[in-house]
Amino acid sequence: MAPPRDHKFSLFRTYWLVWAVLFQAAVHVDCPRGFTARFMANMWAMFAVVFLAIYTANLAAFMITREEFHDFSGINDTKLQYPTTVNPACKFGTVEETNSAMVLKRHHSLMYNYMVRHHYNRPSVQDGVKSIKKNELDAFIYDATVLDYLVGQDDDCQILTVGSWYSMTGYGLAFPRGSKYLNLFNNKLMSYKDNGDIERLQRFWMTGTCKPMKQQRRASEPLAIEQFLSAYLLLGIGMVLAMVLLGLEHVYFKYVRKHLAKKDSGGCCALVSLSMGKSLTFRGAVYEATDKLRRHRCRDPLCDTHIWKVKHELDMARMRIKHLEKELEANGVKPSLKKQQLQAG
Repeated sequence: MAPPRDHKFSLFRTYWLVWAVLFQAAVHVDCPRGFTARFMANMWAMFAVVFLAIYTANLAAFMITREEFHDFSGINDTKLQYPTTVNPACKFGTVEETNSAMVLKRHHSLMYNYMVRHHYNRPSVQDGVKSIKKNELDAFIYDATVLDYLVGQDDDCQILTVGSWYSMTGYGLAFPRGSKYLNLFNNKLMSYKDNGDIERLQRFWMTGTCKPMKQQRRASEPLAIEQFLSAYLLLGIGMVLAMVLLGLEHVYFKYVRKHLAKKDSGGCCALVSLSMGKSLTFRGAVYEATDKLRRHRCRDPLCDTHIWKVKHELDMARMRIKHLEKELEANGVKPSLKKQQLQAG
């Protein structure tokens, strides 16, 4: 059986529709005409929307990396002054028997007693840095210059300094009274400051390279099928429903339509579906029969002879009807309204 004259869909056009809907391409596509085909196209469009939304969300989560850390404003931060007011309680410490510990003990006794009571203090600066990396401590308080140096030399870039300095003190070098090197040293130090050598030395020693270790490779997690399970579940349900609708459509056109056409005289089914209402009217039935007759091809000469005979009889009947109508009009009798509607149909 040959396809109808207005047939637009083929296998490649179907692939074109699938590709255009999935990638949301602004290209010309032919929409399906059948009810089941339209339903499946809508289900595929919903699958494409969900699939692209999941993929875009995972791609954005991979590209936008977010490093979370405690952003302290300084030594007077409320999370440090009152660590038990947050949940979970903030954990911080310093190095015992150092200037930082003495300052905290003298001016911030509550913080110092909290660190001692919970054993948050560490024996050395290196141990404090390791505790920060292992998430054993939320913050480590120590001399800012030393911390800046350790942060700059950290190969993994896992630590950073936050907050403002609590107090600033200068460093000095002592010379014997009347030393001949005092003026030379001061002059050399001022020349380093003027030509920017001090800033360059500070950037070199305090900032560092901060490069991840070469043996450590960071890669994104591959997208697993579990992340797209909802999209494929939606597509699977749509395919099952499409098969059910295809079966119902077949039952309707083969068994139900001829009984429903006798009862649906007011055209109520057209309110539900235009194609269903059209299929129940006389005009729709004529169009369908004409299309079937036009597309029908016989395989043997006897069938062709019968079809030619039927077509000839149909043409002769039409000519006879027109002749009778002219005789009625000549005698002053007009055709009835039903006959006019039949001719219009």
